[in-house]
Amino acid sequence: MGAIFRREVQSYFTSPIGYIFLAAFYLFSAFFFTSTSIQSGSTDMKGMFGNLMMILVVLIPILTMRTMADDKRTKTDQCLLTAPVSLGGIVAGKFLAALLVFTCAVAVTVVYAVIVAGFGEVEWMVIIGNILGLELYGAAFIAIGIFCSSLTESQVVAAVVSFITILAVNILSVIGSLLPWAPVQKLLNTLSFYERYTGFTYGLFDLSNVLFFISACVIFLFLAVRVLDKRRWA
Repeated sequence: MGAIFRREVQSYFTSPIGYIFLAAFYLFSAFFFTSTSIQSGSTDMKGMFGNLMMILVVLIPILTMRTMADDKRTKTDQCLLTAPVSLGGIVAGKFLAALLVFTCAVAVTVVYAVIVAGFGEVEWMVIIGNILGLELYGAAFIAIGIFCSSLTESQVVAAVVSFITILAVNILSVIGSLLPWAPVQKLLNTLSFYERYTGFTYGLFDLSNVLFFISACVIFLFLAVRVLDKRRWA
């Protein structure tokens, strides 16, 4: 898994994808930080984190679109499938590499928090909650993106399918509100990523929400492993 991880991290910076993702995240985060905190003279950063949450719906598919699809397109997946590494190790290595790049992007919010702290009192528990929530939220999206990328050899198709899937799991509560059946509404509200994330924005560390996002990562990465297993024996 270590070799896969190092290879994937390197590939993000030998191609434009890593730079595009980081540049876009830093640009949007700086804009939201300036417009919601600096210009208003507020130490409240919830607005910035809320906006970043929506931006991830677009940016994560860009980050993950090549993880599996490019290997399939270039036929290097055959080498991986016959290499002395488990399928779980392959998927985990790719996931951790994407998560590392994503974490480098999220780390800039710590810098913003330090800047704000220089001008007034900061609710650090709320900021830590937002950072942790954004990290878990993004990790679940990355797992979804890797699974979608495993389904095709086209990076464009992988990005589009990831975007649609991520958007869908994000608005499950909205979909549920349009349905007349209360049990279905409750179920979709429980499964909605957006609803699960909102608690973090208030600095609330609900273990059930943490486990929800971790479980989402495990489920979608397991599905990606199953796709690779099917391809191995095809």
